[in-house]
Amino acid sequence: MNLQQPFALIENTAAPDPSSLWSSDLKKAPLPTNSGWQNFVLKEGSCPEYIHPYLIQFQGGAMSICYPTRAVQPAFIFQAFVPNLTIRSEVHGIGTGGHVVTHYDDLTVSLQLSGYMTVPLARGSPYVTCLFNDWCTPTLSTIHAVMDIKSNEDHTKHKITLNNGQTWVLYSTSPLPLSSNLGFSGRFKGVVRIALLRGGNEGEAILDRYRSAYPVEGIADLSVPFQVKYQWKTKGSGELLMLSHALHREIISYPSERNFFHALSYNGIDGKLVAVTESCWILNEVPISVGWHSSRGVLNRQARQKIASALRQDVASLQPITTASTYFFGKAVARAARMALIAEEICLFEVIGSIRDFLVESLTPWMEGTFRGNGLFYDSKWGGIISRDGARDPGADFGLGVYNDHHYHLGYFCYAGAVLAKLDPGWGHAYRDHLFTIVGDYMTPHHYHDRHDHHRHWHLHFPVHHRISTQSHALFPRFRNFDLWVLHSWAGGLTEFADGRNQESTSEAVNAYYSAFLLGLAFGDVFLITAGLTLASLEIRAARTLWHVPSSCTLYEPEFVAQNRVVGVLWANKRDTGLWFASAKWRECCLGIQLLPILPITEVLFQDLEFVQELVQWAWPALSRDGVKDGWKGFVYALQALYAPEEALHNVLSLAEHDDGNSLSNLLWWIFSRWPLSSSS
Repeated sequence: MNLQQPFALIENTAAPDPSSLWSSDLKKAPLPTNSGWQNFVLKEGSCPEYIHPYLIQFQGGAMSICYPTRAVQPAFIFQAFVPNLTIRSEVHGIGTGGHVVTHYDDLTVSLQLSGYMTVPLARGSPYVTCLFNDWCTPTLSTIHAVMDIKSNEDHTKHKITLNNGQTWVLYSTSPLPLSSNLGFSGRFKGVVRIALLRGGNEGEAILDRYRSAYPVEGIADLSVPFQVKYQWKTKGSGELLMLSHALHREIISYPSERNFFHALSYNGIDGKLVAVTESCWILNEVPISVGWHSSRGVLNRQARQKIASALRQDVASLQPITTASTYFFGKAVARAARMALIAEEICLFEVIGSIRDFLVESLTPWMEGTFRGNGLFYDSKWGGIISRDGARDPGADFGLGVYNDHHYHLGYFCYAGAVLAKLDPGWGHAYRDHLFTIVGDYMTPHHYHDRHDHHRHWHLHFPVHHRISTQSHALFPRFRNFDLWVLHSWAGGLTEFADGRNQESTSEAVNAYYSAFLLGLAFGDVFLITAGLTLASLEIRAARTLWHVPSSCTLYEPEFVAQNRVVGVLWANKRDTGLWFASAKWRECCLGIQLLPILPITEVLFQDLEFVQELVQWAWPALSRDGVKDGWKGFVYALQALYAPEEALHNVLSLAEHDDGNSLSNLLWWIFSRWPLSSSS
């Protein structure tokens, strides 16, 4: 039986219409809204994107390539765009024009420029490839002074040295004579590849050897739990040369180390990018074991009594949720759902009925479209679940209508829905389509534009009742928020940003995929169970590698590491210590936003106890600042509980209030579920 999309349609006036920067074949929903190349299809499409290892800009029918330098301050790290080289195609009678996206997939995006020039961009390629599909005159320019040009005898390789210290190498499939002012003589048809020369003579030899094979498509296969398999489709001859980033190298099992060329490496915002040959990679993540409840349980009888006492009060204090915000409503209803699972874990079954009734009364109006203050609807323009308020105002619901923070908001609804379906299977059956549509917004494994056999395999591999897009076409883009190249999520949607996509809260991203896993448990859905945990584990690895900044961190410069223990907002091309809602000085918020909501999977996210202690000590002085709210203090104390639970308990009991997604019972559950067995307190 096919899943039916149950939410009413709505006209989304907050989001822009898909522009003419999409080719006519692609310009239909669902479309990606959080991709690593999103700037290319927003507004004029002229804002650069970071396509490792280069910043790429398309403007006026030309492509500019930049190998960026890093600017580092204690408050931020960013890479500045400078058009080191600009290439275009000139054809008599054809204007400069612009560009259109003609193909996209997990690992590549292709753009057609005026004058018969196509650019298949592969993320992680040391070369930028230009296909001149018919006879034309390529033109090359730079803002720098050209210091030297060395060409081989047949004019198929040119080394261009600029006055900024960079040397670029340009390869062509047929002779393409280049003058000292970067002018090409004659017309050309074929392939041009451009790369920054790195690693001296040895690096140059590597680039020479692998110059021929270029990627035109790339997929990331997630059909095996806790594994990502990259497969690139190539043209040209020989083996494919790509670059691996730090997260890749932590978990890559194929190809082997002998395929890596450490002599050829590039600097990247995510750390060193090291050359590797092979058109197929296998990344094996370490499996994580997590469920509805804590891994150890609450073993002390007195501890269970303390939790039970707080839980009875928290349940008795539940009031109808009055906020109309999808984010804050989601947090509040998920907070109540946490209480039900805590009650199960400590066997306080007497309160579960009241919590179940509260969840039914809270969630059902959102499912049925009768919630007075707001509502969930389907946007057929881009293909997604948005709110009524978000459809009218791009700033409402933190930009839900322009596809900002979808996995955060819908992840909370998914968590609450999964818990309620567990407690009340009848309710779950009645609103199954609603829940699977909500989770499908950010967990759909295929999309309408896929033409790979691999994506059809998803349809066969997983249960029928999750085939969200087995109707006439997919409802949602493939894994809306999760970027299968950088191996973490992006939250920023259809807004043009100078530094690309961004994400603030890694823990809320983990919550989204953990909640998908729980929904899979509630309904016995193999796909949600396996894919949810796989993405959660990858998000955790990325958080620990990129967002967490231990004092021993070598990924970032010493002046940044000395002042920070977490990244506030991580951008595709920037690291910022401030938050969207708070100054970098508000360290309790910087800590808390990478911790909330506190869940059983949180203990996996914060396994490194040495780092946890450093993080708490870093944030601790901020707690004495005037105006610090107890809700944020609670998150600092929660991490303190990982190494000093008795002190943390004392501090938690002194709090007068808690975050709107947290509760005293949840904090006590967290502390006592890691309480030392030898303690008699």
